Amino acid sequence: MPPDPLPASLESGSTVRVLAPGDLLFRQGDPAAAIYKVESGRLRLIRRTIDDHLVILHTARRGEFFAEASLFAEAYHCDAVAAAQSGVRVYPKAIVMDALRNDPALAEAFMARLAHQLQELRARMELRNIRSARERVLQYLRLRVHNRSIAVEGQLQDIAAEIGITREALYRTLAALEAEGCLTRMGTAILLKKI
Repeated sequence: MPPDPLPASLESGSTVRVLAPGDLLFRQGDPAAAIYKVESGRLRLIRRTIDDHLVILHTARRGEFFAEASLFAEAYHCDAVAAAQSGVRVYPKAIVMDALRNDPALAEAFMARLAHQLQELRARMELRNIRSARERVLQYLRLRVHNRSIAVEGQLQDIAAEIGITREALYRTLAALEAEGCLTRMGTAILLKKI
């Protein structure tokens, strides 16, 4: 969706929910009633496998919309859980669908957003298909770099879960890359020196 303000009809029909870390926004199978935008904090979209293994599908961050597929679904396909203290704007499904039908510019911006998300999903799938932890971490950093640095939101174990390796493997890989002079870890950022 565009970075400029959304149509008044969408904003006026929305509400904000405040969630503590670990609070559930919706559960897989709940009726799909809205799409959401993270105003502050982070939300994880998660599923559990048949053997109760937790899989993080996506982490939505400040300014990001999520659960857009719910516009065309009867029920949510995953759980949404606050990863930190979060504020989430709730846009009811009926209001969003009406706005998209009546505002071609909004509909086009929405389609562009979905296309961008599809590209991001394909990049995450590519990451998960890289066997080497070192190469997987390097590719993740390459995809996230901005001015030679990567902001680390939350904990490093969140990154490990996002790219599908253990936190121990991530810690070892980052330590090795730092020892090789490829990067420097500085609190909430990773500075890339050479890649």
